[in-house]
Amino acid sequence: MPTPVGNCEPVVQSALSILRHRGLRPKASWGQNFLDDQPSLQRIVDAAALRPSDSVVELGAGLGHLTQLLLATGAQVIAVERDPDLVEVLKELRADNLHLVAGNAARLDFAALSGGKRVIVVGNIPYHLTSPILFELLDQREHVSRAVLTMQQEVAARIGAPPGGRDYGILSVLLALYYHLQTLFTLRPALFHPPPKVASAVVRLDSLETPRAALLNEERFRQLVKAAFAHRRKTISNSLKSARALGSPQALAEALARAKIDPTRRAETVSVEEFAALERALSEVS
Repeated sequence: MPTPVGNCEPVVQSALSILRHRGLRPKASWGQNFLDDQPSLQRIVDAAALRPSDSVVELGAGLGHLTQLLLATGAQVIAVERDPDLVEVLKELRADNLHLVAGNAARLDFAALSGGKRVIVVGNIPYHLTSPILFELLDQREHVSRAVLTMQQEVAARIGAPPGGRDYGILSVLLALYYHLQTLFTLRPALFHPPPKVASAVVRLDSLETPRAALLNEERFRQLVKAAFAHRRKTISNSLKSARALGSPQALAEALARAKIDPTRRAETVSVEEFAALERALSEVS
């Protein structure tokens, strides 16, 4: 595997050739689909807009294809990989700006990894870890300036969906409160080894300086949103009644009235700002 030198971009070897040389095979149970198309990898790095003064956490560094291009930017790269076989491959990279971490990408303390500095998060993440990783971005948003993630195209459509459609859901609301989200481009399955069964999309999330709407109790807001979408076919009033921790039926009815939300609407029609208004109203009447 080539060693990044200065700002020169390394020549990326194919995933198949690296795996064959090592006698390895992709682990399907771990969601290993390696992106080794250099133009696509470079587009991801460009989207991250890295400077030498930045710290970037790469989730699931894999065979090091993206890692090499991240290193070439001069940024401090914290490459996270949990597969011991792939960690051995990554150890062949020699760069002063590389810190290799053997660990689970869905269980990271970004502040601890970067010494308290805000990080940029980049990664081709396993599809089955997408939701846990997105919730980590929510929980640790104070330590994340932006994220550029490759995920299943269908999931990208859901998390970026506006109110009013079936794709709009819990993560659509929670992420929109704290991040500006853009789907940048899609990736064909043939660009990966082995090819996944579905298309992928590259998504950029930029942390907002202030939340899109004010809250009084963030934990209550999450409970509210989760309860509202727990029964998508029910009205928001009936869905919320199932979550007794939010308040009595009378308190819920009063909060909906204060927030000027028709109780017969469904959760998928309620905007982020309206959910925030409902949370504030619930805090006031409880």
